[in-house]
Amino acid sequence: MDLIKEIQAELLEAKNWPSFKAGDTLVVTYKIKEGDKERLQSFQGVILQRRGSGATETFTIRKMSGNIGVERVFPINDPFIEKIEVLKRGAVRRARIFYLRDRKGKAARIKEKRSFSKA
Repeated sequence: MDLIKEIQAELLEAKNWPSFKAGDTLVVTYKIKEGDKERLQSFQGVILQRRGSGATETFTIRKMSGNIGVERVFPINDPFIEKIEVLKRGAVRRARIFYLRDRKGKAARIKEKRSFSKA
């Protein structure tokens, strides 16, 4: 099994994404190919989960589009991801926050984690 992990590590590009976890609000900018054209598109939402490890690691983002919830799963090593930007750090107690799917309005809010800076 170590041989497989070694080969995967050689083939994967090492990208330095910011650290993020469930409850954080992210903007993922990714490339879309339409015919012979390429364009960038952003997807902003809350991280529901992060799963897997190594080459198969993925994260799920949920956003509200109108009154409809839209979820998208991104592989962390996707070559089409251009940029990942953390907007807010969420204070949640679980690694997978699927309970957010059933909530609407104010009940769907996540507290922001406080960061204290020494001034």
